[in-house]
Amino acid sequence: MKNFTLALNVLLVVAVGFLFYLHFSSNKKLDRVTAAVPKTGFKIAYFEMDSIQNQFEYLKDIRNSLFSKDQDMGRELSQLENKLRDKYQDLQKAGSSLSQAELANRQQEIMDMDKNLKNRKQMMEQEMQEESSKKLLDAKKKIEDYLKEYNKDKGFAYIFSNVPDMIYYKDTIYNITNDLVKGLNEMYKKK
Repeated sequence: MKNFTLALNVLLVVAVGFLFYLHFSSNKKLDRVTAAVPKTGFKIAYFEMDSIQNQFEYLKDIRNSLFSKDQDMGRELSQLENKLRDKYQDLQKAGSSLSQAELANRQQEIMDMDKNLKNRKQMMEQEMQEESSKKLLDAKKKIEDYLKEYNKDKGFAYIFSNVPDMIYYKDTIYNITNDLVKGLNEMYKKK
């Protein structure tokens, strides 16, 4: 019985020693984590992306420019389609009075026009996509550059854009949308 009690006491002393070790070593890790967080706290801000899209003059100009270009391309494609349709209708009307060679030539001309129309449409879509991507990346860069400058004295660890249905809770005290819109538009007017 004495050996059992002695063994139990030794085991308890070892267990208590192990628990002390775990307790004090985990506090050191916790101290290192809290030392990395600024004394003022961990601050996060956000802005409403739809407000930036609707109120940032540069993005409005991009949208208007792309819309205008899309309208111009639509008119050009419509003209090409009309010419193709007219050629086809002329062929339908005159088809029975044409020789086999003339019919084949006109059919080939219509097929070439159709191919050119499809190629032009594809090229326009690609140009539009490239221009749109380039301009939107430029706008994103302007926003990022402005936020870097804006945040120099604000001390936010992160600044997120809030896209509808992405953030489920937000405290409006950290909403910087109005500051961002005002600053971006002032920056854009200077250039």
